Amino acid sequence: MTRVSFYILKGSEEADRQEFACRLAEKAYKLGKQVYIHAPDEQQCEQINQTLWSFRADSFVPHELDTGSNESDCPVLIGHTSAPPRLMDLLINLDSEQPKFFSQFERVAELINDDEQIKTSGRDRYQFYKHRGYELETHHL
Repeated sequence: MTRVSFYILKGSEEADRQEFACRLAEKAYKLGKQVYIHAPDEQQCEQINQTLWSFRADSFVPHELDTGSNESDCPVLIGHTSAPPRLMDLLINLDSEQPKFFSQFERVAELINDDEQIKTSGRDRYQFYKHRGYELETHHL
């Protein structure tokens, strides 16, 4: 069954959530995991794409935007419209709702900060997962 981790971040800037998503993706990549970063829209996908190139000077995380092609074997994909084209290990969710395909992942990472809208939607997702019996953990950073 999918494990769901909530990461509670300080601050209310979206850039901080994106940077943490990149750090988490880097860590998972180094552990040999396949990562899908789910964003709410194309603009945020592009921002995450750029952040993955620049969040740390000594880091390289192979990644690409999900085009829906089943041919990609890139370890980190970024998308916003549908499920990834193949099974992957970790879903990093930056959207305000849980994606319909979340249960195909071993782990889901929900990133919550001090923005009221993000906290409110995060509480809703927490209750959603809890009522369905998913294993939940919370990390305060």
